Amino acid sequence: MEILFVAGVAPIEPEPAAGKRFYRDILGLPLADVSDDYIAVDGFGGTKHLGVWPLADAARSCFGTDVWPPDVPVPQATIELEVADEAAVAAAAAELEAAGHRLLHGARTEPWGQTLARLLGPEGLLIGVCHTPWLHGA
Repeated sequence: MEILFVAGVAPIEPEPAAGKRFYRDILGLPLADVSDDYIAVDGFGGTKHLGVWPLADAARSCFGTDVWPPDVPVPQATIELEVADEAAVAAAAAELEAAGHRLLHGARTEPWGQTLARLLGPEGLLIGVCHTPWLHGA
């Protein structure tokens, strides 16, 4: 098996309206309505696909029902959203706090050189707003 790239990332959102508000309106990601409550963008820099997948859609796809089975752990994921520089991480953290979101931690530089601020999305997805120097070239 040879994996070529990440084909897509989509948090599974039990409350699609909350996901739309957070990812599209608060974070400003260029997500458009695709079908029903599913919002997505193809060709977004750094990934081939980014979407917010309603939990009901995931349940339907996996189990043929709109309700996720109570005996199966609800799936989660993490995503890191890259910004221009370290100052932009701090600014994003301040903006998120001003909008009423509780950060797990503010902007900080990790030992490996990446600067991040983290919070949980409305569905429990771990969100990192970050600057990763080696992804920006020289």
